[in-house]
Amino acid sequence: MNLLKKTTIKISLVLLLGLVFTSETWAQERSNQEPRTSPNATVSQTIGTTDITITYGRPAVNDREIFGELVPYGEVWRTGANESTAIVISNDVTINGHELEAGTYSLYTVPNKDKWTIIINSKLSWGTQYDKDKDILRFEVEPREADSRERMMFYFEEVTNEKATVVLHWENTKVPFTIKV
Repeated sequence: MNLLKKTTIKISLVLLLGLVFTSETWAQERSNQEPRTSPNATVSQTIGTTDITITYGRPAVNDREIFGELVPYGEVWRTGANESTAIVISNDVTINGHELEAGTYSLYTVPNKDKWTIIINSKLSWGTQYDKDKDILRFEVEPREADSRERMMFYFEEVTNEKATVVLHWENTKVPFTIKV
């Protein structure tokens, strides 16, 4: 990838993070300076020379049944709270065997008991303004049982210079997928 494309992607990342922080301030102003019920979070990981950043809202379980109830099975979920979950990738990658160009995307999912569909979409939006026509990539993964986690979070496991596993973890469910550079 040429230097101009890398520079453009890094500038896009800075602008996206600025937008997230600006929108957070705007949302707090709308709510009279009260903290968000589902606070924003950002996690980043460098794999080789590729930077991956995920920005999302962190809803809590709050004594609710999450998957199959609050988050219905078989329906597109924004995968977090508030704005779309954003994933920024600085270089071209392969996600679970599917090629994806560097860029800024939204990450949606379709949860089911035995399999989840991960959706990489080109439209960033507030809430559930999902547009299937903007899907760039869809693939299926198997969820795993996990220790209970009150607040939803993304994190990276098994990080090497060639790949890492991204994990969505909430309630008693982990949903992993692999990014290779």
